[in-house]
Amino acid sequence: MLVRKKVENYPNSGGKLLFDEPTYRYSAYVTNLTLPLDQVYNIYNTRADAENRIKELKYDFGLDNFALDKFYATEAAHRFMLVAYNIMALFKHQILQTNMQLSTLRSYCFALGSWMTNHENEKVLNISLPRKRRSWMDGLFENIKQVTKPYKYK
Repeated sequence: MLVRKKVENYPNSGGKLLFDEPTYRYSAYVTNLTLPLDQVYNIYNTRADAENRIKELKYDFGLDNFALDKFYATEAAHRFMLVAYNIMALFKHQILQTNMQLSTLRSYCFALGSWMTNHENEKVLNISLPRKRRSWMDGLFENIKQVTKPYKYK
């Protein structure tokens, strides 16, 4: 199957410019699926981002750098990493509303000096943060207040 996309309509689309014609980008798909062409394209197009998720798991969560003595311990560690990844994906999608990688989030959200104090009998979280990033962090806490859970626990 060959797909032709107009560069003007899809400037960030994948594919290659061919035939000295900069108007279209072309992509080729080879498959044994017997579905209609538009369904085959949609299936493969939605899988295109899978490599980015694998890279995140490897580089940000250390998925390829652990092996434990027992198989079940390795499996448990692997599942824990996937749970952590999914929690971070929800956090990025629901709260941050961005696609930052974990390595960037470490410096923005997690590697911050903080301490708890009591103020008028309420616990207060104090965060050491440069002035230029305070409005961003305030927006983050505002997003947390307004988020609704898209999931249910049983």
